[in-house]
Amino acid sequence: MPVPGILSSSVVPVDPSVEATATALTALLGGGWSVPPPGGGETATRWRALGRLGGESLPLARLAEGHADALAILRELGGPDPGPGARLGVWAAEPPTARLRARRSAAGWRLDGPKAWCSGARTLTSALVTATAEDGPRLFLVDLGAGGIAVDPTGWAAAGMRASDTDQVAFTDVPALPVGPPGAYVERPGFWHGGLGVAAVWLGGARAVAAPLRRAAGAGGRAADPLHDLALGTCEVSLAAAEAALQVAAAEVDADPAGLPAARRRALWVRALVARSAEEVLTAVGHALGAGPLAHDAAHAQRVADLTVYLRQHHAERDVAALGALLRGAEPR
Repeated sequence: MPVPGILSSSVVPVDPSVEATATALTALLGGGWSVPPPGGGETATRWRALGRLGGESLPLARLAEGHADALAILRELGGPDPGPGARLGVWAAEPPTARLRARRSAAGWRLDGPKAWCSGARTLTSALVTATAEDGPRLFLVDLGAGGIAVDPTGWAAAGMRASDTDQVAFTDVPALPVGPPGAYVERPGFWHGGLGVAAVWLGGARAVAAPLRRAAGAGGRAADPLHDLALGTCEVSLAAAEAALQVAAAEVDADPAGLPAARRRALWVRALVARSAEEVLTAVGHALGAGPLAHDAAHAQRVADLTVYLRQHHAERDVAALGALLRGAEPR
């Protein structure tokens, strides 16, 4: 029986968690889920909605955030309407081992080559993909139901984020519609606003990871434990700091949605703070509760695994160093 949301079959069986996430995404978008665009006066509402999804399921939130980001990109760059019922994503990773190439032909643009880190590879209907063309890096809208697309789902070995259906995809003479001029994808404020949407999802996931600690604190008959209290306080400080940073960032984005230098600097420091806060929650909860929840609470163990993997989308010290490079010689705030 076809699984709602799964577009293509494979010799490799589809993992049940991928099927569940595909079905959930189809139901979510089919039910009319949407978020306001960033920079339109309701950025905080957008990020809160993404955070709530992150608290429910990080793989689902990963795909929903990609869909929302794709719509915002198309809006910002004047791209084509993807049509009703579309499930969109953004595939923009550029590792040196998987570079997609774009070429013009008599019939229009065509894409060839591998694309890595494609979340929703068998779940989405269309994707915005980056590719290298003769005139520079470009962004394209691709119908994933077109011929010439092959998904390799065998490379994902981790339990974390397995349900996000993140695979390598091979393109062979695939038709594509250009979105914006060369370089437009990264040379816009929305690129950085979108990165903060991801941070909002991390925060939602961190809140969910902290929930068993709060439940344990409220369990009747539990003896006072200063180290448990320390963990509770640590989580509160970390989560509150991340929430406050996103609130401040949302107000700044709405006040100056077109400011590119400020958007870049803001995204780097807020993402670093949220990622650090989430890592502090993972450590505090793990130390306070021990191995029990990881061994016996499947939902908690999955959330921990998902968040651990998803946080590595932040490049840790490398991204903080990039922030320092921006600040070097800049005017004090």
